[in-house]
Amino acid sequence: MKKYIVRLTLEQRQDLHLLISTGEEAARKLVHARVLLKADEGEQGPGWTDEQISEALDVSTSTLVRVRREFAQQGLQAALTRRSLSRSRPRRLDGEQEVHVIALVCSTPPDGRDHWSLRLVADRLVELEVVEQVSHETVRQVLKKNELKPWQKKHWCIPPQANAEFVCAMEEVLDVYKRPVDAAHPLVCMDEVNTQLLKEVRTPLPVEPSQPPREDYEYEREGVCNVFVAYEPLAGTRFAQVRVQRTKRDWAEFMREVIDQHYPTAEKVVLVMDNLNTHSPASFYEVFPPAEARRLARKLETHYTPKHGSWLNMAEIELSVLSRQCLSRRLSSLEEATRKPRGMAEPSQPGSSEGQLALHDGRCANQAQASLPVTRCLTEYYSGVLKD
Repeated sequence: MKKYIVRLTLEQRQDLHLLISTGEEAARKLVHARVLLKADEGEQGPGWTDEQISEALDVSTSTLVRVRREFAQQGLQAALTRRSLSRSRPRRLDGEQEVHVIALVCSTPPDGRDHWSLRLVADRLVELEVVEQVSHETVRQVLKKNELKPWQKKHWCIPPQANAEFVCAMEEVLDVYKRPVDAAHPLVCMDEVNTQLLKEVRTPLPVEPSQPPREDYEYEREGVCNVFVAYEPLAGTRFAQVRVQRTKRDWAEFMREVIDQHYPTAEKVVLVMDNLNTHSPASFYEVFPPAEARRLARKLETHYTPKHGSWLNMAEIELSVLSRQCLSRRLSSLEEATRKPRGMAEPSQPGSSEGQLALHDGRCANQAQASLPVTRCLTEYYSGVLKD
């Protein structure tokens, strides 16, 4: 026996027929209208059984029971329209308890922990008797709402505050950058980066559709090399040189090449660089005879970036692009490691000074050989990406 009986008035039946005939409503609403017309046990209704309606309209019995129940309990409109799903739940943590969560996450994590995890916060809230019990999912929702990510850490170069020495050096470098182009006094930014030489143990797999390039986690370390870069931002030219070491001799020889080969007619080279101990005109005096050292030192107008402010050096931007697009891959191979050491000097374009590159093997054969892949990488890079 049916628990919920449908009896429609004449006006209700007319409204349902009009609704179906127009066909402008949602399909679900039209199906419910047909169900009510067939299930009507009034004077003008056919009074079909659930089995007949289910077979005729291809509707499940549970849907028929729900439509009849909503009509009997809430009326015609409730049976036709979709019931709004109310998912509102009582708050697990009130405002005061959420404040405790935020304060806990912003505090120093316990000994032996690098940061607050969700489960660690949930356990500590119970230990502190803030709540009787709480899940890590509830903690996650509180952190998401307040945009807190205790597991995330960002590295940033934070300059010292209220530091007169920093401000003085910074303003000096910024004033240098404001100078107009002057061929007699070219502005050159110099920096260097240390690069590991890694040899593949297994052949990497190339990129494929839906698959990134894959390389084995195992490798063989073949030492390190140093890449010197001199960058003239106003002219858009750069000079890179690969060396096995980063000693005062390496810096002095690199700068002599920059001065004599790339700016032979300049009265002075305006040089911006950081405060590394090898970056000093005094290195000329330790490497070259006094007269040569004096000549090179007089050709330079040196400006140092402030301590902990090397990001003011435009050459760091150049090295950043170079590292991401060229030096980030593993650079070494058995074939190249067995070749004889040789110097390389390959300009990026015939007759052009842009992107010039050289390798200097100043220590021993094996280490100079290992630097060859880096040199070739730089040659390809500067002949392509930065030639414009």
